[in-house]
Amino acid sequence: MADATSILHISPVIPVVTIDDPQHAVSVARALADGGIRIIELTLRTESALTSLKLIANEVPDILVGAGTILTPAQADAAVSAGAQFLVSPGGTPSLLDHILTLNVPVLPGVATVGEVMAVLERGLEAMKFFPAGPAGGPAYLAAIGAPIPQVQFCPTGGISLATAPDYLKLPNISCVGGSWLTPRSAVEGNDWQQITELAREAAALAA
Repeated sequence: MADATSILHISPVIPVVTIDDPQHAVSVARALADGGIRIIELTLRTESALTSLKLIANEVPDILVGAGTILTPAQADAAVSAGAQFLVSPGGTPSLLDHILTLNVPVLPGVATVGEVMAVLERGLEAMKFFPAGPAGGPAYLAAIGAPIPQVQFCPTGGISLATAPDYLKLPNISCVGGSWLTPRSAVEGNDWQQITELAREAAALAA
């Protein structure tokens, strides 16, 4: 089951989280869960990201944790070994797609053009990350893609906020959006878990 379509329906927003200090990892995940968000994309943008990923996977079982910013097959292997329950890449090269499709976790490859959408679709995947959503064309672009390729479901990420998320979520080919606004650096570094919970609650309400 490499396709991530079912994952896109867990929450209207998938938090895209970067954690510098693994000591914050469990608290961030629990704060999101307390606000009604049951999924997290933890980016592999820091040297300690795999440690944070493992901690969340082991200690916060009520949240689905995936690894984002997968750029290489080695990163994909390391993330799965650390407990990643799904993988997200900002783009998809043939060699990366070849490898991640052999792993026993759902994958969400990144696309930004119609040609890239078709290339991923040829691999049998109908769930994709659209990145970077704002610069790549936003809701209008995704609506246009939906006309000739209606079977693909997207999770647009990049430049989206609580205010602009509804513009994406109203489209039939958008199941959820990715957003980094739920875990602002100031809140994480300041141990302000209540702020993260409140931001998560606002995001979860977008499904209503």
